Amino acid sequence: MPKAMLINEMKLELESRSINESFARATVAAFCSQLDPSLEELSDIKTAVSEAVTNAIVHGYAEKTGKVYITARIYADGMFEVAVKDKGCGIPDIAKAREPLFTTGGADRAGLGFAVMESFTDKLNVRSAVGKGTTVTMRKKITGKSGG
Repeated sequence: MPKAMLINEMKLELESRSINESFARATVAAFCSQLDPSLEELSDIKTAVSEAVTNAIVHGYAEKTGKVYITARIYADGMFEVAVKDKGCGIPDIAKAREPLFTTGGADRAGLGFAVMESFTDKLNVRSAVGKGTTVTMRKKITGKSGG
């Protein structure tokens, strides 16, 4: 099924610093507000974006600082899409990384990032190449009705 017509798009580039995670979340939420989402839908988007950006910072650029690229798109059918990309270390085994509780981040990480992203969006796609980076694309249909 072809995607509906793109009606708006924004791009954001940030340093991979933890302090920028809240800015990314707020910026994407503000952009999504054009679709008049319910509070629950907006909260879902913010949570998913927070997880994706945190993964890029903590895992993608574990040993260095780099750029996190965010692209958000609004489609005529109410679909909201956000892609979070890094040019960090990449994920050697995406299926393993998507397993709940699996983490490469040590004892202080829960290993639930992808599970959280998946539970708060309608579709989650992860593309990655070792040494080249990772792109996480999330889609959520915004209905604006209470209860999402």
